[in-house]
Amino acid sequence: MAKVAFIGLGVMGFPMAGHLKVKGGHDVTVYNRTAAKSAAWTEKFGGKSAPTPAEAAKDADFVFTCVGNDDDLRSVTSGKDGVLQTMKSGAILIDNTTASADVARELHAIAKEKGVGFIDAPVSGGQAGAENGALTVMCGGDEATYDTAKPVIDAYARMVGLMGAPGAGQLTKMINQICIAGVVQGLAEGIHFGKRAGLDIEKVVEVISKGAAGSWQMENRHRTMNEGKYDFGFAIDWMRKDLGIVLDEARSNGAKLPVTALVDQFYGDVQAMGGNRWDTSSLLARLEK
Repeated sequence: MAKVAFIGLGVMGFPMAGHLKVKGGHDVTVYNRTAAKSAAWTEKFGGKSAPTPAEAAKDADFVFTCVGNDDDLRSVTSGKDGVLQTMKSGAILIDNTTASADVARELHAIAKEKGVGFIDAPVSGGQAGAENGALTVMCGGDEATYDTAKPVIDAYARMVGLMGAPGAGQLTKMINQICIAGVVQGLAEGIHFGKRAGLDIEKVVEVISKGAAGSWQMENRHRTMNEGKYDFGFAIDWMRKDLGIVLDEARSNGAKLPVTALVDQFYGDVQAMGGNRWDTSSLLARLEK
């Protein structure tokens, strides 16, 4: 059992911290900007809460962060009441936020100066993956630090891998989002086309999902898409945040991402329809408006 702090109890962080407590058996202290979330977490899982990230991280062996964006991440890590103000030498900071590779490298450098390990560890699998402890975790950092952190991360993951140096986890998550954007748009167009052609979408998917067109998105989202239901996971607001990070990185490294840029614009159209909190499969709604 290790002493663990978890900072950020959103739709992902809340169950992830729970798995560290229940499945991992760790001594967990949580912090959330809205104190009511911390109270709800301790009521459900036990453990303790703290009034600041710094207080939560004091004496912890492992500190996890799962917040909104680069600025939020800097605030809870290197800010005035951030975890790096109190983390002990030899402890490890594991960041599950989907953020930029630049901020991952920045925090790795700051942590190293303080004798603290750092792993950028964004996740994929959505709210369901977090609740089921079945996330895919893409890590960047030093191999020795990763080897120490992995058994703890395993509490909420089905797949954990070290992708390379600091920032590599975030870069891998960017690739994940690039691939998802294209697949969801293709699935939306396929369903839209099939409906216009008068076909039974269930029968179509039953056949084509067993061939080269098959995907996780098709298997898990085609039915709700066909029914016009878009409340099943990762929200468009979050996806656009992620795609913004992707496109910024592409401008920096010279990668050409025409489909990703176009799908990002399509998600903007859905936001304009009022679909900010709809899940990413709602690209179909844009075609059917």
